[in-house]
Amino acid sequence: MKKIFSLLILSIATAWVMQAQTINVEPSFWWSGMQETELQLMVSGDRIADFTTSVTSENISIREVVTLENRNYQLIYLDLTGAVPETFELVFTRGRKKITVPYELKQRNPARLAIESFGPSDVLYLIMPDRFANGDPTNDQIAMRTEYKVEREEPNARHGGDLKGIADRLDYLSDLGVTAIWLNPVLENDMEGGSYHGYATTDYYRVDPRFGSNEEYRNLISDAHGKGMKVVMDMIFNHCGSDHPWLTEVPSADWFNNLEEYVQTSHMKEMYFDPYASEYDKSRMVDGWFVPTMPDLNQRNRHVAKYLIQNSIWWIEYSGVDGIRQDTYPYADYEMMVEWIEAVEKEYPNYNIVGEAWLNNPIGTAFWQKGSPLNPNDTQLKSVMDFRFMGLSHSAFFEETTEWNGGLHGIYDHMTYDFIYPDIYNVLRFLDNHDTDRFLKEYPTDLSGWKQAVTFLLTMPGTPQIYYGTELLMHGNKSRHDGYVRLDVPGGWPGDEVDQFTREGRDAIQNEAFDYLSKLLHWRQGNEVVARGGMKHYVLQKGVYVYERSLGDQRLLVFMNGTSGEVEINPDRYAESIQGNISRTDLLTGETISLKETLTLKPKQVYILE
Repeated sequence: MKKIFSLLILSIATAWVMQAQTINVEPSFWWSGMQETELQLMVSGDRIADFTTSVTSENISIREVVTLENRNYQLIYLDLTGAVPETFELVFTRGRKKITVPYELKQRNPARLAIESFGPSDVLYLIMPDRFANGDPTNDQIAMRTEYKVEREEPNARHGGDLKGIADRLDYLSDLGVTAIWLNPVLENDMEGGSYHGYATTDYYRVDPRFGSNEEYRNLISDAHGKGMKVVMDMIFNHCGSDHPWLTEVPSADWFNNLEEYVQTSHMKEMYFDPYASEYDKSRMVDGWFVPTMPDLNQRNRHVAKYLIQNSIWWIEYSGVDGIRQDTYPYADYEMMVEWIEAVEKEYPNYNIVGEAWLNNPIGTAFWQKGSPLNPNDTQLKSVMDFRFMGLSHSAFFEETTEWNGGLHGIYDHMTYDFIYPDIYNVLRFLDNHDTDRFLKEYPTDLSGWKQAVTFLLTMPGTPQIYYGTELLMHGNKSRHDGYVRLDVPGGWPGDEVDQFTREGRDAIQNEAFDYLSKLLHWRQGNEVVARGGMKHYVLQKGVYVYERSLGDQRLLVFMNGTSGEVEINPDRYAESIQGNISRTDLLTGETISLKETLTLKPKQVYILE
């Protein structure tokens, strides 16, 4: 009897220990009523694959249980066809040992189905959260798995910017006139050194606590919506961070590409349409690692693909985020990315995703856009990024435009290739971003080139994006370090001597720039002529670029003098756009301009004539 009693006590103790062991389930909850009825649960825990699994719900069944090479993982595929909102239990059993984990299916928010994503009526404002504003200094230096430092003088360290810093300045952004905020990645980057930029994910379901919490992220989106602004989430499917737990406990040999021996990607995105590309180069491009700290995920593994697809849908459903920017788009598996877009649109029919396909030729960029006749295998990707315009803009708006070349001739020439895009309005246009030199390389004393650039950006067909600090004339280049194009906004940190988020904290030329950009941004809001109208432009004469935007019987004309001298032009040449309406109002000055006789433009002058 004593022996039996001892065994019983041992059995109870063992069961208690097993019950108490850490079991992690991703995602931690889901929703009923989703269009996709299969849910993947990735369960991790000590030897969890040795357990059999069941569920206590009468409305849910298990389709498949997958054990991987690493016995510390188990993948459960649930059938949610008849699911209702409820909390049930996942039951893991091995002999007499049992572990139960509660799991919740929430009621789906019907508002998510009606998300109206970003598009050409919007202007995106790109923010690197670590460098914009520090609203909560208490989360700067907190305990993480890996060591890092917070040091504002060090360009590659964390500086302390966070979600609260952005939330506290939503009024500033609203006053500026932007309609959408694109945040560089906010998910956990628990990497040695800190990975302030966010592109080395170590937890796909957790906002980095140095930025804030999941709830703070959701509240930021809700607050932005309350002020009429959308939010775009930056995602990365191609790779994770090298300190992700998947690297400590690799789920299976095919979870990553080239895990045993480092292979560097060639970065040659052109191989997708290169008629002469070798199979070796195709594999090197897709399966090579982006950098040594960003291991390449294998999306051809169906479990990896399902995990990533579900993760993006979880964030949309949980947070209400309005759009996605997908990093390093061509580096991931082509077919999986098509599957992903279709899965997102299945749940959210009006959703927009912009993919970073960094190509310096518009033909190559257009290859990636949905409906391209150049591509026999449709990507389904609605929006692409015009990197060629970005590169041209850094010289074109500052060079002297001669009669035959230089300056604005390059912009005119670039626009002639817009015919190659299936949907020109869903081409993201920008002057700079977090990966490029700033549009301004040094602090300006003359805003003429800057004004022409932002004017063209906000009046050309497409979806404009501006980089944080453009309105403050932030400047810099990557020759020293990426950190020099990702500087802190003065005034965003407690104790800053100058606060450039206020008019008093800006100098005269900054306020001139802020006012100019703000005027254009507010004018553009709800302006369908600019957002969705057609364009007609004229071959440059005397260094002057003239173009029309029109929708129905509404028209506006833009005149840009690309020279450093005063120019007189004859408006008769533009009669088909003037159409007898010879008296126009200049948006920028309020001045009435006559197009009946010779029109004089001062050096680098811009007219926006409505």
